[in-house]
Amino acid sequence: MDLYEYQGRELFERHGLPVLAGGVATTPEEARAIADRLGGRVVVKAQVKVGGRGKAGGVKLADNPEEAVARATDILGMDIKGHTVHKVMITVTAEIAEEYYLSYLLDRANRTFLCIASVAGGMDIEQVAAETPERVAKIAIDPNVGVDLDKANEIVATAKFPAAVADQIAGIAVVLWRAFVAEDATLVEVNPLARTAKGDVLLLDAKVTLDENAGFRHPDHEALVDQGSVDPLEQRAKEKDLNYVKLDGEVGIIGNGAGLVMSTLDVVAYAGERHGGVKPANFLDIGGGASAAVMANGLEIVLSDPSVKSVFVNVFGGITACDEVANGIVQALALLTERGEQVDKPLVVRLDGNNAEAGRAILDAAANPLVQRVDTMDGAAERAAELAAAGV
Repeated sequence: MDLYEYQGRELFERHGLPVLAGGVATTPEEARAIADRLGGRVVVKAQVKVGGRGKAGGVKLADNPEEAVARATDILGMDIKGHTVHKVMITVTAEIAEEYYLSYLLDRANRTFLCIASVAGGMDIEQVAAETPERVAKIAIDPNVGVDLDKANEIVATAKFPAAVADQIAGIAVVLWRAFVAEDATLVEVNPLARTAKGDVLLLDAKVTLDENAGFRHPDHEALVDQGSVDPLEQRAKEKDLNYVKLDGEVGIIGNGAGLVMSTLDVVAYAGERHGGVKPANFLDIGGGASAAVMANGLEIVLSDPSVKSVFVNVFGGITACDEVANGIVQALALLTERGEQVDKPLVVRLDGNNAEAGRAILDAAANPLVQRVDTMDGAAERAAELAAAGV
């Protein structure tokens, strides 16, 4: 889960990191109140989860509360790279002498954590790394040790931070790592990490990504979810404990196991190229259990998507046998009908693996006119794409 900058700033502040005083506003009048409370010159920053805000005109200075109102009026409602601005953050300003970069992230490729630090902050770190790679330090972090003061000093020395701020940045590096671990983050990024004219080092930006898989350890993280941007189908699926992701397509996908579902997305996309360019409409992994209730919940979510024209149920029986899955499908369709749900979209079902023959026999005996059984994965994908194209 990506946080807005103001949420990241508040998170950093809770962990004792030096940030600028500020607040968040959704209206120009709220911006006025915050600017009045802060006093003096302030900066008004668009809150969108995308870079390039400054270049797009989403970061503006205001000398007094009246100007803060005007700047907030300009920015609220602005479109920045397809993201509409609904909130602005107001903070006091700082006289910046130098800008640096500091981040921790999960290094999936090397199965460890990584610190990236640079004395060339304030711009795209990817551009710096490409053009002047010697200015970007990458330091592997042993998860069993973390970042203590010795490691922090190594980071400072490797990145060649100025001696005048070395101690401050080392201290910040230690606390930032603690926040990274405590919040179960996969990324914390500060750009810029700035030295002011007075010699203080402050975190002037905050980019944070939290690991949603660790959400059970952080009930407070639920309040950080931007409900306005959550797809309603994804929210309903989450409430039913389903692993569902909405996609832009017409073929609903239900499978057991993330790997199988990912493969199903590929074969449907490939087949769809021959049938008007139809694409998968979702990712839905029902996991190892294929009870009637689980299948009914999955079908309800997929079928309620108006863009779905056909559904492909792709199951490879393992611990859960195919006859159980078949019974689940038959009972699920009956349950949905009893609930008064409209079930009128064709289902293409492919069963393979443990007790596949028995499962196929159950579907054949049920003879539901909406269910079409195809024995191969490629063939089922082809049929689902064909039916979706016909329904478009």
